[in-house]
Amino acid sequence: MRETVAVVVVTYNRADLLARMLDGLAAQTHLPDAVIVVDNASTDHTRAVLDARHDLPLHVTTTHANLGGAGGFHVGVRAAYDAGWDRLWLMDDDVVPAPDCLATLMATDEDCLMAVREDLEGRLCEKAALRFDLANPLVIRPKTASVDSAYSSRDELPALVELENVAFEGFMVRRRVVERIGFPDPEFFIFYDDVDFAVRARRAGYRIWAVRDARLVRQLDFNQQHDLAGWKGFYMYRNLFVVHLRYGENALVRLKPWLIVLAVLLMCPLRGGRAEAANVTRAIRSARGMRRLTEAAGPPR
Repeated sequence: MRETVAVVVVTYNRADLLARMLDGLAAQTHLPDAVIVVDNASTDHTRAVLDARHDLPLHVTTTHANLGGAGGFHVGVRAAYDAGWDRLWLMDDDVVPAPDCLATLMATDEDCLMAVREDLEGRLCEKAALRFDLANPLVIRPKTASVDSAYSSRDELPALVELENVAFEGFMVRRRVVERIGFPDPEFFIFYDDVDFAVRARRAGYRIWAVRDARLVRQLDFNQQHDLAGWKGFYMYRNLFVVHLRYGENALVRLKPWLIVLAVLLMCPLRGGRAEAANVTRAIRSARGMRRLTEAAGPPR
């Protein structure tokens, strides 16, 4: 039987990027059955962009406030699940799929799939993890290998590459996976909600595959990972800590967040990082209250 598919898009104040992404969806050789757009209370011309689209089966939800990417994907995935679509394709507003991207994913008979991203110059920039180590306490960053660190170009990739985490930029999941493991956790706000979901899927026995020929073009550079002293730094630290506290495979790994806090505090006088020190101490306090999956993110009843 033909499977149906809904695209879940989350956007916030990036109307021009959103317009290009929607152009990419409209150009698909396999058109989606629904495009569920969660507008995180944008204040730019996002509404005008959406109102002008009559070439896509849009279903728009405008939230009362900015729920972050995590909250937006929670809302969108729940809406797609409740509507009964067979597959859900999660998409950020800053990527553009190649015309055959959706068709390639739909032709791949696996429960969890990832389109492979490249930059505007055509260079491979897929940072999904080939290895996400939650067993070794000596590993500072659990992502020890990514697609773009192991392969220099798309041509080097095998047709399918097994992943240990994903990004919600081109990730496709079957309905039965959501039915078993639940929804994206809205409490993350931004960062690591996709990692949390991937860990849950893998622990439930699902394998995640990057599909070489499913091409996605990223419109922006990866530059937010360095802002550890800004407001995003709090979420980067806190949500990394939450993943360790929830899924660390031994006591030493679950202890690692406190060791990271100590290291940052000891180094902040040398780095001039008072703001980063404040972020990391707030982060560990908040992470302790998120050791268990949020009730809203649990499997549907």
